[in-house]
Amino acid sequence: MQEIDIDTEGLSVSSGDSAQYLTFILGSKVYGLEILNIKEIIEYGDVTDVPMMPDFISGVINLRGSVVPVIDLSKRFTGKSTPHTKRTSIIILEVTNEDLRIEVGVTVDMVNEVLDIHENDIEPSPDLGSQIQTSFICGMAKVEGKLLILLDIKNVLSVDELSQVGGVQSMVT
Repeated sequence: MQEIDIDTEGLSVSSGDSAQYLTFILGSKVYGLEILNIKEIIEYGDVTDVPMMPDFISGVINLRGSVVPVIDLSKRFTGKSTPHTKRTSIIILEVTNEDLRIEVGVTVDMVNEVLDIHENDIEPSPDLGSQIQTSFICGMAKVEGKLLILLDIKNVLSVDELSQVGGVQSMVT
């Protein structure tokens, strides 16, 4: 697997007015993740299937001796996987929710770019009623006249699902 290092130590949020977001494409939509949650980006490959896992978990990868569960983000959002191409990547994240802290990979169609987004350009997540869940959206950023969906990665998975993902690591090791 080819690795792309992101040095989050050297990145900083300037004076609380803006933050850096990694943008990526999933299907036909562009999403953003705050860069402080991201450990690295790797090329998609060598994902080992684990039996009896939820369908949104593609499997696990061996990342320098650590077992890291990989979530198919497209399947999580839409229920359908997108075909993997040469540009398909796995974003390795460190997710903390309550007392649970795990490394998890999320599959994206293509990593795009890192943007500095000013807090004045971010609108709160939309209220679409009680029937549609929007807790995984931390905001909508206006970038060059278009809306960018900013994800709150710890809300993409519920606490129960995070426990399942964390359980994959302990089952395989």
